Amino acid sequence: MDKYPEFPKEKHVKKKAGWKEIPIGGMITKAGSSLLNKTGTWRAFRPIKDDSKCIHCFMCYVHCPENAIRSDGEKVKDIDLDYCKGCGICARICPVKAITMKEEAEFNE
Repeated sequence: MDKYPEFPKEKHVKKKAGWKEIPIGGMITKAGSSLLNKTGTWRAFRPIKDDSKCIHCFMCYVHCPENAIRSDGEKVKDIDLDYCKGCGICARICPVKAITMKEEAEFNE
């Protein structure tokens, strides 16, 4: 009996990259590739934007490391939770405290 049996592979499942295919240091080698990976599931805290307080200064937009803040060019619209990692920079930088951070667990109940 084989100690580690081979599991059947489905045809539509792509082979994961092996360690030889990963760039040295895990560097991002292709511009815009972060859009290929929805990383919002890493979040422990969720930003909540209060539209009544927002003065559309774009400080959150400029400082967001993931470009998760969405705008129409004139106003800050919303926060794309598919890419927001919950770092809280937007809440800390907001001059009028229009963004607050809530525990993600509150939304999963």
